[in-house]
Amino acid sequence: MVAPASGGDGGPAPDFTGLRALYVNCTLKRSPEISNTQGLVDASREIMDRHGVATECIRLVDHDVAPGVWPDMTEHGWEVDEWPAIQEKVWASDILVIAGPIWLGDNSSVTKRCIERLYASSGELNEQGQWRYYGKVGGCLITGNEDGIKHCAMDVLYSLQHIGYVIPPQADAGWIGEAGPGPSYLDPGSGGPENEFTARNTTFMTWNLMHLASMLRGAGGIPAYGNQRAAWDDGQRFDWENPEYRR
Repeated sequence: MVAPASGGDGGPAPDFTGLRALYVNCTLKRSPEISNTQGLVDASREIMDRHGVATECIRLVDHDVAPGVWPDMTEHGWEVDEWPAIQEKVWASDILVIAGPIWLGDNSSVTKRCIERLYASSGELNEQGQWRYYGKVGGCLITGNEDGIKHCAMDVLYSLQHIGYVIPPQADAGWIGEAGPGPSYLDPGSGGPENEFTARNTTFMTWNLMHLASMLRGAGGIPAYGNQRAAWDDGQRFDWENPEYRR
């Protein structure tokens, strides 16, 4: 095991012990087939592991996850749905990284399903009456051999912030080879693992996720004023001056 690196000022690097991170690999390839997306996930995950973050990675296609926008699709006609157990891992994590490939310039169908199922629980509240995803941090990793990293990242990161995740600066990274059929990230000679742009962005994303998750935990999450669904439902309007409410 390699010892943690020192900080940029020569002192010890931050210790994020106590934080938990979940990576969801949305490759179309079932285990044990090699996933190029997993190669980039592993690069990010290794940094977190070195600095005390408890990490876990799920390859979603290995699980029988039903389509739909309800927390448990067995209550809506499906015989099997393994998503509820995965959702519990999401709730237990401070950091969520959705990783996946580009197909036809867009996110994979598995990535889309992951986002739909996350959305299914977006109506749940935390102990402060906020949306339950508040206080959690999100990012994404994209791989492929065709253009579309920014488009795919935009889709994922918008979806995460919409349901309540906090998105730090530089919260996405990716690698694409030469446009068209060609080597993928882990293929010999692809240049992916050695690509400085990808390495830098993946490293910055990983550290920004850890920093922001630590800051939020230290602050007790997002301040619970002006954003509490429970209080809004009770009639509190947090200085909203729409005349409709003053009648």
